[in-house]
Amino acid sequence: MRAALLREFGKPLDVAEVEVQDPRAGEVLVTVAASGICGSDIKAIDGKSPVVTHLPCLLGHESAGVVEKTGPGVTTVRPGDHVIVAMNGPCGHCRNCARSRPHLCSGASRMSAIMGLAADGTTRLSAGDETVRPFIGIGSFAEKVVVGEAMCVKVGTDLPLDLLALTACGVVTGVGAVLNTARVEPGSSVLVVGCGGVGLNAVQGAVLAGATTIIAADVVDAKLRLAEEFGATHTILADDLPAQVNAIVRGGVDYAFDVTGVAAVLAKAFAATQPGGTTVMVGSPSAGEDLRIPPGQLFGSRRLMGTQGGDATPARDLPMLADLYRRGRLNLEGLVSERIPLDAVNEGVARVRSGAVARSVIVFG
Repeated sequence: MRAALLREFGKPLDVAEVEVQDPRAGEVLVTVAASGICGSDIKAIDGKSPVVTHLPCLLGHESAGVVEKTGPGVTTVRPGDHVIVAMNGPCGHCRNCARSRPHLCSGASRMSAIMGLAADGTTRLSAGDETVRPFIGIGSFAEKVVVGEAMCVKVGTDLPLDLLALTACGVVTGVGAVLNTARVEPGSSVLVVGCGGVGLNAVQGAVLAGATTIIAADVVDAKLRLAEEFGATHTILADDLPAQVNAIVRGGVDYAFDVTGVAAVLAKAFAATQPGGTTVMVGSPSAGEDLRIPPGQLFGSRRLMGTQGGDATPARDLPMLADLYRRGRLNLEGLVSERIPLDAVNEGVARVRSGAVARSVIVFG
């Protein structure tokens, strides 16, 4: 099959032939229909991802497709099923899974997948005599992926896979941060800082939660115009964020979501909340970045939280998002700035990196 490999940090991806093995026990071979290009892929290209320790690595993790073959013991999907490939496949047995926190699964299979290995510690991919690790156990910049059964979430065949692919990461992260992590209440005020692919979905999540004041902040005016299409009631070109927010909601917002992954911006988002407010770190700052918050801001019971993939339960949240799209309550088409072939992956990466697009989606077939 053809796939885009990261062979050297900081260099363009190499579109090459990669051999893929048949799925083993508990695994599923999926023919990829589409894969979004995400900021996490770019972080890996830049050598800043803590989970990419072995090259070559097959990037991509935001995808959907059709089941081609199943390994022994697989019962929840069969060939021909349409599936979203979830970012994580909870083991169902560890302490966190038992406490209904599958997004924090610490099972051996999940930990192996994060590092690009199957449950048995090997990989199903190779390029010549080189072993290839798939990014977080997926590697969807390729015509096919082999993933664990728990990562395959079945969806209706009437829904477009090139749009559902986005729910696997960008959509579930943004919407989930609002609904699962912060649990935004109806009638509340919300600030979203950073209006790329994930930030737009935090805006959508705020609409779904019933927030009545939704402030979108960015440094690019075009992104703010797009945020308005997704439900933002106010937009600000971020400068003095706390003061700008206070001019709209006196005293600060109830909830703030920082999607920039910049520690200094996260601190400003936190300062823009009112006493009793909650700030969620959605974007991940680079290793070594310090977060500086004056201790006095913690008085008034302000909360600072992190989230991991929207704290989602894939089997619950991905079908919910698909249904919201079906009912016209979730805008997926507006997230897709361009559809490109695999051969144009590096051009797509460049446009995502520059902020020129919300999402560039690789389509196959």
